[in-house]
Amino acid sequence: MTIWLTDDEQRDWRRFVTMQSRLMAQLAAHMQAEGGMSVPDYEVLVHLTEAPGGRMRSTDLLELTCWEKSRLSHHLTRMEKRGFVTRETRPDDLRYSDVVITAEGRAAIEAAAPMHVTHVRSWFVDALTAEELATFAALCDKVTTRLDEATPACPAGA
Repeated sequence: MTIWLTDDEQRDWRRFVTMQSRLMAQLAAHMQAEGGMSVPDYEVLVHLTEAPGGRMRSTDLLELTCWEKSRLSHHLTRMEKRGFVTRETRPDDLRYSDVVITAEGRAAIEAAAPMHVTHVRSWFVDALTAEELATFAALCDKVTTRLDEATPACPAGA
């Protein structure tokens, strides 16, 4: 039996969906216009810059992005063509490959990151008080925990 949302619950849910959709669309538009890359490009480059040596197994990147294998593969191919990443066979295990950030990829994220942080601060962080931001983070953690209990965060090959 379905327990329908109350009017207040539906209003609150729709406010969240609207806020999240508008924030991500605005960030994506500015990332493309000012940074010359997509939000998925940025996400991949962030993970690689945080990885030791700017490299990680593609399976680890798959888990971090929660993408399907085919999406990651196609996206990495596009990023390779733009010179942002390379894929290299792992010397210790030929069955796997590493995704490696290139000098061009590192330069691209270093140029885009300050603009991205400025927009995140302006449109999200500065819209809330420190207490509201902490509460929001705690609420996000609560929902994420509930999601993790329902299904694994990002099953391999999603």
